[in-house]
Amino acid sequence: MTARRMRLGLSIRGHGYHPAAWRHPDVPADGTLHVEHYVRSAQTAERGKLDMIFFADGAGIRQGDIPRGSLARTGRDMVELEPMTLLPALAMVTRHVGLVTTASTTYNEPYNLARKFATLDLISKGRAGWNVVASWSEHEAQNFGLETTLDYDTRYARSAEFVEVVKGLWDGWEDGALVFDKASGQYFDEARMHVLNHHGRFFKVRGPLSVAGMPQGHPVIVQAGASDQGRELGAATADVIYAINTSLEAARAYYADVKGRMAKYGRQPDDLKIMPAFCPVVGHTRAEAQAKYDQLQALIDPLAGLGSLYSSFGDLSGYALDDPMPEDALGPQELRSLSAQFVERMRREKPTIRDLYLRAGLTGSAKIGTPADIADAMQEMFEAGACDGFNITPASLPGGGEDFVDMVVPELRRRGLFREEYEGTTLRENLGLRPVVNRYSQDRRAAE
Repeated sequence: MTARRMRLGLSIRGHGYHPAAWRHPDVPADGTLHVEHYVRSAQTAERGKLDMIFFADGAGIRQGDIPRGSLARTGRDMVELEPMTLLPALAMVTRHVGLVTTASTTYNEPYNLARKFATLDLISKGRAGWNVVASWSEHEAQNFGLETTLDYDTRYARSAEFVEVVKGLWDGWEDGALVFDKASGQYFDEARMHVLNHHGRFFKVRGPLSVAGMPQGHPVIVQAGASDQGRELGAATADVIYAINTSLEAARAYYADVKGRMAKYGRQPDDLKIMPAFCPVVGHTRAEAQAKYDQLQALIDPLAGLGSLYSSFGDLSGYALDDPMPEDALGPQELRSLSAQFVERMRREKPTIRDLYLRAGLTGSAKIGTPADIADAMQEMFEAGACDGFNITPASLPGGGEDFVDMVVPELRRRGLFREEYEGTTLRENLGLRPVVNRYSQDRRAAE
């Protein structure tokens, strides 16, 4: 038994995190266009007392059509509902689970985004979270009048300033600023409303924000990034980091590195929860779990598999699928950290092309087995100093999420690793994060 409890999120984007999930007989192929599909998974997460649901998102279809025809064979992340419109609907059919989505710092403006997340926090009564990303894909850039994306360093510099501006706008109304005194005619206290007047390298924003009174003070900030810039931004600004690691050693090193950067920003290690992706395929027996996985693997279209490898290795359609991966097959490397993991695997294990796209079928750490097997893997990482919990990335939805909640969560509770009931009313409280201190209120108290 341990007093330290896991933090758990459920990523409910799309059909699930196996590339062939949309072809599974129990998965509605058109489910991503219907709100009921997401409602079912959101309510499943809440039934399991999970901290949050999570939407990874991009501003466009980010996979190209190389080899030709591969895009039409791909169902993952193709067409789906826009999450900032979807999450308020999910807020109305849940009461406790956090509502987190990605929003790009590359193709948004700070004022608009601050206003949207502040509104979501009010609608959900304190359950909003923003996953901060700096968009990397040329396909996204071309949806916003650009030929190519910003360079890597510029994207992260812009992202850091963007977050600074958004937090400044959220602080613009102190607690007690809205008086609403009908008798005196005073609507707000001028001394507690603040104009930001930000002038920076990328943004010029006056403020104040036209939304106030957020239950959390600030919506929870989530960040994902394995690069040095990403780690630094997470250590400085994030409440949660969504990481992707493929081994216990890599997860421990990442955890220690990011937590070790926090002190220079005046932060304590527990001010940040690191929750790596974890994909469980669970059955009542190991044979049942393996059969579930094998069924999904058999549904991967070879052309779609080649398309999924393009960003890391280029066009491999000229090679036989069952020949060893050629050593010189290094592609554009659009995703630096993911490509590095793939390349290292290739050099170490010398897989065939088919082996590689089949092994890439699950996101992050994965485990196939019984509830006890899954809990063992999670407990090992958690107690080894590799994470504060997990963002569960089910192989298929809604079934994979339901299997986790119905079979694995009870096992985690039996071991004392996960809550029986929600501790608070806001996402920040349930994650065990300290309350946000408004910068102007802090300055006021310091001056008194």
